[in-house]
Amino acid sequence: MTITGNHIRVGISAGDINGVGPEVIIKTLADARILENIIPIVYSSTETLKAYRKALGAEDIRFHTINKAEEALLGKVNVLNVSREKFELQLGDSTSAAGELAFLSLQEAAQDLAANKTDVLVTAPINKMNIQSDKFKFPGHTEYLSQMANVDDSLMFLVAEDLRVGVVTGHLPLKEVSARLNQELITRKLNLMIDSLVRDFGIHRPKVAVLGLNPHAGDNGLLGTEEKEVITPVIRDFVEKGQLVFGPFGADGFFGSANYKNFDGVLAMYHDQGLIPFKTLSFENGVNFTAGLPIVRTSPDHGTAYDIAGKGLASEASFRKALFLACDIYTTRAKQRELLENTLKPQKKKKEA
Repeated sequence: MTITGNHIRVGISAGDINGVGPEVIIKTLADARILENIIPIVYSSTETLKAYRKALGAEDIRFHTINKAEEALLGKVNVLNVSREKFELQLGDSTSAAGELAFLSLQEAAQDLAANKTDVLVTAPINKMNIQSDKFKFPGHTEYLSQMANVDDSLMFLVAEDLRVGVVTGHLPLKEVSARLNQELITRKLNLMIDSLVRDFGIHRPKVAVLGLNPHAGDNGLLGTEEKEVITPVIRDFVEKGQLVFGPFGADGFFGSANYKNFDGVLAMYHDQGLIPFKTLSFENGVNFTAGLPIVRTSPDHGTAYDIAGKGLASEASFRKALFLACDIYTTRAKQRELLENTLKPQKKKKEA
């Protein structure tokens, strides 16, 4: 993690309290070294987190309860209570109360981020079913935050060191993928990926691979025509504009041969085509980043994991990576803005001798 200047204020939504979200948050923030560089603010319930802490036997970590983000202190695990109600832990179970708290946590964290009271947002896993309500009718975090940011489009971008995989269609039934794919959609997602690689990761001229939809990228039309009729024309347009875009590649051979190592980003056509190889290669170190938003939001690449919740078995590696990546992207964006401002400033003329 590379942080310069002022300490970064990290808003953390706690996700489903009956899953592993609070566990990976507690384990991550128990490392005092992390608190030297960031100011974490966990949006949840202090009493609920204390109950989770007791279940883990992690009594060494202390919580600093605050009423608003401005009260957060460096060196403390700040907890902002999002409700006065008492929420009971039912570890491993999906409950409506947990869904309600998860929404309140996300809502307040997102609002504080929009109001510049925090700098980045890291979201712990939610249960996409029990969080549904009149106020939350979305497939997941990405769609909710996109609407809050008043952005029409965004990109689910999975990141693990130099492996970066985005998807054209995200939370969509597989039977609808082919009908949804078109040149305009793929063009938008490719532009989002390239822009993010430049803006968020500081890669000056990124090299991007595009996967085909069908087995073996259609085998020249034998196994499907989407590659010839939809995907290849888009790639050709980007190449003609001077972009380093290649493909379409058959997904199995592309990952099986480690060809992915030759590219800065990989654009998959649908959710599992990109996420299965990504999680296979880097499950405990992967991060879900929402590209295309004016704000920085990351999350671990795993779910609520009810089966191991509260047992001390959950690895915090992915959540810790999500926290670090959010800070790194925030720093990279700040450097890019500073560079642009310096470039646009009028240069002072040298005095003649």
